[in-house]
Amino acid sequence: MGQTVTPVSRQDSSIHGQTTHPGTSQTEPATQNGAGGRGYAFLVAYLVALSAFGSFVNDMYIPTLPEMARFFGCSASTVQLGLTSGMAGLGAGQILMGPLSDKYGRKPILFISMGIFIAGAVASVFSPGIMVFLGWRFVQGIGAAGGYFLARTVPADIYGGRPLAKMMALIGAINGFAPASAPVLGGLAAKYFGWKGIFWILAAFAIFLFVAGFRFKESLPRARRAQGKWYGTFREYGPLLRNPRFMTHVMLKGTGLGLLFAYISAAPFIMQDIYGYSEVAFGCFMGVNALFMAAGSMVSLRFKILKDASWVGCWILMLSTTVVIISLLFIHDFWAFEISMLPMLFALGMIFTVGNTLSMNEGRINAGAASAILGVVGYIFGAIVAPLVGLGEIRRSSAIVFGVMAVLTLIFGFGTRRMAPDLNANNKPKQDSSTPQTVTK
Repeated sequence: MGQTVTPVSRQDSSIHGQTTHPGTSQTEPATQNGAGGRGYAFLVAYLVALSAFGSFVNDMYIPTLPEMARFFGCSASTVQLGLTSGMAGLGAGQILMGPLSDKYGRKPILFISMGIFIAGAVASVFSPGIMVFLGWRFVQGIGAAGGYFLARTVPADIYGGRPLAKMMALIGAINGFAPASAPVLGGLAAKYFGWKGIFWILAAFAIFLFVAGFRFKESLPRARRAQGKWYGTFREYGPLLRNPRFMTHVMLKGTGLGLLFAYISAAPFIMQDIYGYSEVAFGCFMGVNALFMAAGSMVSLRFKILKDASWVGCWILMLSTTVVIISLLFIHDFWAFEISMLPMLFALGMIFTVGNTLSMNEGRINAGAASAILGVVGYIFGAIVAPLVGLGEIRRSSAIVFGVMAVLTLIFGFGTRRMAPDLNANNKPKQDSSTPQTVTK
């Protein structure tokens, strides 16, 4: 028995923003959600909002972690498991929804995921204890997963090669304002409404995305969707996981994201409990820092060969992380810590753009599954490091985690550097576009 999967085949024309659909000689503009003008602007804005939603789910309530530890009467490491359970939900949701979106389309998955998140966010505010809250955080993660991975999947449905890189960088740069604004908004919301108010705001954000989704046009036509039984779509993971090029790029992004989550988990306790800054001041510092990550995303496009940006970014990351570690272990000064973080976050912005683009360019035939793997690997690292930075004295444990993740990122950056010299080298069709791909059960 065999399952037939219709590939999302990209001819050389995809370099110029066009896609040739299987079984037809016609080409369609890459921006099928609106080729230019207001339609294209809406597509970019909506994808940015979807991507930002994933950032808001974690970043917005970070300023309240010390308050929540006091509210639930638990340790810093325990309350940080809220980040871990949310990331676990994001991972599980992407594993489930990625292949299903390749079969049923992107829009149905979008609506289902937003509905799940709304239910989880509302229920979490009534949690009687920390363990119940952690369970609802897992549900929230499952719901947020839909929007988070679709922000990467939809561009890969439409673009390939350098145009995909430009779209990913544009979304990443604009979305840099999400982690910049989320802690600020979270700090303000916590000041006036407490930690529960943040989850009401997140539920309202999800409702907005749900309603705006009616205007979003499906990016995966029926002719290009996976065929066969729904459970057969999960076989898409096998070829991707065995693809060393794809997995090297995924691990580059994942290890970098692990370092980012280690910083996100440790920062509120370092800035508020150790250095005495308020929730609002903490949010402002986090906002400024996130802008450096957005700048790194845009700078990566200045490189003629995109993978070179990741190699440069990895070395900036390694050097700046070394300075961060020194400031944490020996200097014990807030401004030394804060200033040394800026080049580290700038480097992560470069790495994330390259990792996202090269991964999705390599795995775009099964874009939903590829995006799911890309997201899950990052959140596996994030879920591991989030509680680790809270073990023992937080500056010491954070320094150790930062150093380990920076070294791992450098290793996979070297692997990416050894790949083909540019995006177009991987932009050839796997087979003739008129021939469906057969995956044997």
